[in-house]
Amino acid sequence: MKKQRLVVRTVILLLLLSAVGYTIYSNFFTEKTSIKVGATAPDFVLTDLNGKSHRLSDYRGKGVFLNFWGTWCKPCEREMPYINRQYEAYKQQGVEVLAVNVGEPKLSVQKFIDQFGLTFPVAIDREDQVMNAYDIDQLPATFLIDKNGKIKKIITGTMTEEMVQQYMESIKP
Repeated sequence: MKKQRLVVRTVILLLLLSAVGYTIYSNFFTEKTSIKVGATAPDFVLTDLNGKSHRLSDYRGKGVFLNFWGTWCKPCEREMPYINRQYEAYKQQGVEVLAVNVGEPKLSVQKFIDQFGLTFPVAIDREDQVMNAYDIDQLPATFLIDKNGKIKKIITGTMTEEMVQQYMESIKP
């Protein structure tokens, strides 16, 4: 009986050491893709609240204003009407807005959309995959993506309407 327990404990210890070793290796010795200006924006597919799928690469040829936000985020709340007004002005000029909510319930997100009358596509990143791919640690966060799929600028924090207008103008194809 003692010998069997020793074998089980040894196996468990080896598994734990392997997991720790792998974690250390993957965090310190593997190359991470860097999200920076000039890099190609990581592709993703998300479904908006109307059930339509949006693949970032399908927007090639257009400028993309990719905004990460949350309903609880006061700066996000302030800038959403600005983004919506400028989207109305720039959508005919080849600029798209994709708003990515950071995993909140659909009901909360829909209530927010209705409250502010948002007309651009809003998708929920339920499992934080897109948020993690873009290395988001602060909201709001906006990525300006040019017609070739390259990140032109990364903005964190609140934007004024003038800033939103200038940024959309800068990614107009």
